[in-house]
Amino acid sequence: MKKHLALGMAAILLLSGCSGNNTAQTTAAPTAATTAADTAAETTAPEETEAEVKTGEYQADVVVLGAGGAGMSAAIEAADAGASVVILEKMNYAGGNTSRSEGGMNAAETVFQKEKGIEDTKDAMINDTITGGKELNNKELVTFFVENTSPSIDWLTSIGMDVSDVAQGAGAAFPRMHRPADGSKIGGVLVPKLMENLDSRGIQILYSTTAKELIEENGTVTGVIAEDKDGNQLTFRANAVVIATGGFGANEDIYVKYRPDLKGFTTTNHPGATGDGIVMAEAVGADTVDMDQIQTNPTVEISSNTVISESVRGKGAIFVNQAGKRFTSEMLTRDVLSSAILEQPEGYAYMILDQNVMDSMAALQANYEKGIILKAETLEELAETLEIDAATLQGTLDTWNKAVADKNDTEFGRDTGMDADLSTAPYYSIKVAPAVHYTMGGIKINTETQVINQDGSPIPGLYAAGEVTGGVHGGNRLGGNAVADIIVFGRQAGISAAEFAQSQEPLEAVLPSEAKALAPAVQGNFKDGTYEGTAAGNNGDVSVKVTVSGGSITEIIITEDKETESIFAGVLRDMIPQIIQKQSTEVDSISGATVSSNAVKAAVEKALETAK
Repeated sequence: MKKHLALGMAAILLLSGCSGNNTAQTTAAPTAATTAADTAAETTAPEETEAEVKTGEYQADVVVLGAGGAGMSAAIEAADAGASVVILEKMNYAGGNTSRSEGGMNAAETVFQKEKGIEDTKDAMINDTITGGKELNNKELVTFFVENTSPSIDWLTSIGMDVSDVAQGAGAAFPRMHRPADGSKIGGVLVPKLMENLDSRGIQILYSTTAKELIEENGTVTGVIAEDKDGNQLTFRANAVVIATGGFGANEDIYVKYRPDLKGFTTTNHPGATGDGIVMAEAVGADTVDMDQIQTNPTVEISSNTVISESVRGKGAIFVNQAGKRFTSEMLTRDVLSSAILEQPEGYAYMILDQNVMDSMAALQANYEKGIILKAETLEELAETLEIDAATLQGTLDTWNKAVADKNDTEFGRDTGMDADLSTAPYYSIKVAPAVHYTMGGIKINTETQVINQDGSPIPGLYAAGEVTGGVHGGNRLGGNAVADIIVFGRQAGISAAEFAQSQEPLEAVLPSEAKALAPAVQGNFKDGTYEGTAAGNNGDVSVKVTVSGGSITEIIITEDKETESIFAGVLRDMIPQIIQKQSTEVDSISGATVSSNAVKAAVEKALETAK
């Protein structure tokens, strides 16, 4: 089974735009847009390339900071409105936390709900969001958000995204979590689809390009100063800037500043979620809101920091502690469940599910293939493996199955996710504990996504969307609302930014050639074709597919692995691009991931044996 490349991220790329790679599941060098002759010419003129990067000043109507779901949605809408657009992404891959999204997108009164006879309402979603958010939410933002979820489902469908299945989420009165029909993790499908739409519109993402400072002139934001991977300063002039850099869940210094009790917690966030956009916005006077509202996700698999979607519980899974007993309703909000798990003597819980639940979700099956889900042919065998008293665990499931049959959970009052009992062997367990997952606070915005300053006025030319903003989710975000947030407000940011940009003097796009800046440093000497190789990794075999075009390695896909995602991340993020850059496996291994690094290098070498 082909795996997403890193921590659920669907893409690790060296370039974008018209590179010819639309799948967003690979690490790739220039392909369709750059011939072997072009590459050879570039490598014979390094001074010209270096000078272009160091001295360049560039421009576009709209500059988007961040290539996650919000940033890509904004860029697509801005381009469709007629603006010239570029995206700056500090990582060398797209997707950000969006790639890690497991469950789906909440939306009310959609065509897919109506097809399934689900009588949800916008008012119910507004109420659920505010109740789940402990009534700290900005109601105006929530109302706009909910009212635009169904149109955003229609928009996603129009650009080729499948969100036709509808599942129950915790804290929701009705099933409204929209996802791919086969139950796939939504991030692994959404990110490639957004990138495909960027590519078809010719919108470039400049990777390894870190925004450092907003340019402000007479109170209006007119661009951004950025830095490339070599430390060179780049200036981008713009009529509007959209900040979509994500939250700060991967920056312990920031979240501990607001929540000292979270010191030492692990995180489910990708490494780029460090709060950069908030810092830049504050520097030009932006206000922030709810910065201390930080959510832990209760169901994070302990060995790999993989988020297990709450839709698994919506399908019928339950929690038990080490004593083999349920201790809460599994469909409560994330903050309540995180506290309940941490109150258990061991500070963790087991999610228990059966074959029926496993068969219902492709995302679960993918996680099983990773080796993070334990399987047992009988409940007794599962209890023995988990060192739980078998009679106690059996009693717990008997009680639960009766509750499902009676539609009455007398123990904990659960009333959703009870459509099927847990009686179909084999059985599965996932060991989970809370981790820092989402930062509800951030930049203050209005419904037009304009950034609001400390005096309560919009900052002209500056917009923000996604997890970098605050106010939508209040004190707790419901599962499924994050994807809705990035699509609804990402789209609005693109529309608003384009409208403002076009009210100014238009700026023709003048951008650095990412092919020159990021092409392989040397010309490869391989036979064109696609080659496969396998080597032994830390937890099993690692398999790769290597594409050679114009004599150079242009793409490396990890097709199979069972490596620990948190360890494997650096290999995928940092080492594979080095192999493409150097056209050689003679690159440094990643510290702390030596075995995984060596496995990838050996698999690539094996693949290239017949390409020499």
